[in-house]
Amino acid sequence: MKTSRIADQLFAFAAKGAAVLTLAMLVGILLSLLAGAWPAIHQFGWHFFTSSVWDPVQNNYGGLVMIYGTLATSIIALLIAVPVSFGIAVFLTELAPAWLKRPLGTAIELLAAIPSIVYGMWGLLVLGPVLASLVQQPLQGVFAGVPMLASLVSGPPVGIGIFSAGVILAIMIIPFIASVMRDVFEVTPALLKESAYGLGSTTWEVVSKVVLPYTKTGVMGGVMLGLGRALGETMAVTFVIGNMNQLSSPSLFEAANSITSALANEFAEAGEGLHQASLIYLGLVLFAITTLVLAISKLLLAQLKKSEGRAS
Repeated sequence: MKTSRIADQLFAFAAKGAAVLTLAMLVGILLSLLAGAWPAIHQFGWHFFTSSVWDPVQNNYGGLVMIYGTLATSIIALLIAVPVSFGIAVFLTELAPAWLKRPLGTAIELLAAIPSIVYGMWGLLVLGPVLASLVQQPLQGVFAGVPMLASLVSGPPVGIGIFSAGVILAIMIIPFIASVMRDVFEVTPALLKESAYGLGSTTWEVVSKVVLPYTKTGVMGGVMLGLGRALGETMAVTFVIGNMNQLSSPSLFEAANSITSALANEFAEAGEGLHQASLIYLGLVLFAITTLVLAISKLLLAQLKKSEGRAS
């Protein structure tokens, strides 16, 4: 009994130490980013978020282009990846024959094992030209003369830009979101689904009214996992986004930059001073964006629980 109590106390101490260590690492990362970015914070302040100038020669820096590129590519990736991942998960759990579920699920999960630099090279050499010739050029012909839509597809069809980066990110995060959705859909008790089918519900009604309400927390977690991967992806985005620190038009096919690609391209050669501090400031902004996304997901889940309470 004495040995058991000692082992239990040691286990509790180790678990508490792991939690405290994780929190300490998070605080340490935040403090180190603040310390490194302080010269840029003191010099540019909030103007850093509204300025699109990035001039290492004149030591004048603004992060608007990078922030816009990061958010735009991540949003495009989610808009493409979430419906596709949802369809994959529904097919694997509700519609696919038994002989196809395992090999297809394994093949989708293997997509997550492909290195990001391979995705980037494939996007630059294969996907970019396809998007330029089969997507951008036809859209330019269809939307020619339309005030708002024409500007969204304007620009030379070179195959690199925000949309190409978003599509690459979507392909990269689909395995993560689809795998999580499939796993949480399979957790739904078979009795609930069989009861719904017995009452005459269609597959879509079972998924939308039984499976999704039961697994909404896991589904939201999978989407947030994919969004976190999209926000932090570096090499694939660097290959296809164009790495241009200017916003000349609102076109989705315009070359731009992102926080991660700017850090990958410039941090190793940045000299001490405002240049390096501005890059660390971008890293701090990315840290804040991911924290904000996590907070919003928690608020959405809390709101869903409140809605369930009012409905009941």
